[in-house]
Amino acid sequence: MIRYHILAAFAGCALDALFGDPRNMPHPVCGIGNLIAWMEARLRKWFPANEKSERMAGTALVVAVLLITGLASVLVLAAAYTVHPLAGVAVESVMCGQMMAWRSLKKESMKVYDALAAGDTEGARTAVSMIVGRDTKDLTDLGIIKAAVETVAENTSDGIIAPLFYMVLGGGTGIFLYKAVNTMDSMVGYKNDKYINFGRTAARLDDVCNYIPARLSACFMIAAGYVLEAAEGAGIRHYSGRGGIRIFRRDRYNHKSPNSAQTESVCAGVLGIQLAGNAFYFGKLYEKPTIGDADRSVEYADIRRANTLMTGTYAAALFAAAVLGLLVTIPFIR
Repeated sequence: MIRYHILAAFAGCALDALFGDPRNMPHPVCGIGNLIAWMEARLRKWFPANEKSERMAGTALVVAVLLITGLASVLVLAAAYTVHPLAGVAVESVMCGQMMAWRSLKKESMKVYDALAAGDTEGARTAVSMIVGRDTKDLTDLGIIKAAVETVAENTSDGIIAPLFYMVLGGGTGIFLYKAVNTMDSMVGYKNDKYINFGRTAARLDDVCNYIPARLSACFMIAAGYVLEAAEGAGIRHYSGRGGIRIFRRDRYNHKSPNSAQTESVCAGVLGIQLAGNAFYFGKLYEKPTIGDADRSVEYADIRRANTLMTGTYAAALFAAAVLGLLVTIPFIR
């Protein structure tokens, strides 16, 4: 079974690279999101509106969503593998592919790049609003570029390396459980009046689940930075592996999340730009430290460079996963 799960993980990555997220195909994350919204509405009715009860309700949400998601994925896979191992691999490959975000992240972030390249600030503002959580209506070109680069850097971990990590560890069920945690955090993990208590468990569990993947992502991104730097050769260089290490060491905790700045710091260092800083969320200004040094002015080409760095990071992670997969499956083949 282990070799089937690993095969399905790589097949899922290939499906994501080829097809991304087809709009006419139902997506499991939408189903998980609907489940979370349904559970939240009922739990808020069942539990009193006070700090302790809201935390209990939030914990109940996490337990229920994980149980339902995990059970559903196990039943689907068990049924498929009962029919035939190839049927199981096929179903599990589709499950894994739907949870990867390399193609969609690149596609959506490059829409921002294309709009800015065409001088369409309003179009770029609309495009970036689809991939970031901050307020975007008043963003300047500089703010739009930084927002796009930051989300590419952060989601290199959340949307690519972490899913790959949990696919290799737990196959289709592993990635479904991870995405359930990730979706709960994105829906209820806010530190505002509505969710500060209710979303506490979801947010902390997301931090725990992303702790190792975020740091692995940073290591793979540093390696990719060195490869890209070497590939550029002499002349003007846009990537610096050494810069990635330096800023990572200094700024990797310049974020309220213990994980978000891991890859953002490497990206800022490799590209030689400054990211983060103050931002508006839901009309409220949040003061945040900067990440990286302003060695040069940020430009819209940095969105493309961030995507190149993301792809290099993904390639490094796939190589490591392939080596691990061979080490694990060779004893079973023999």
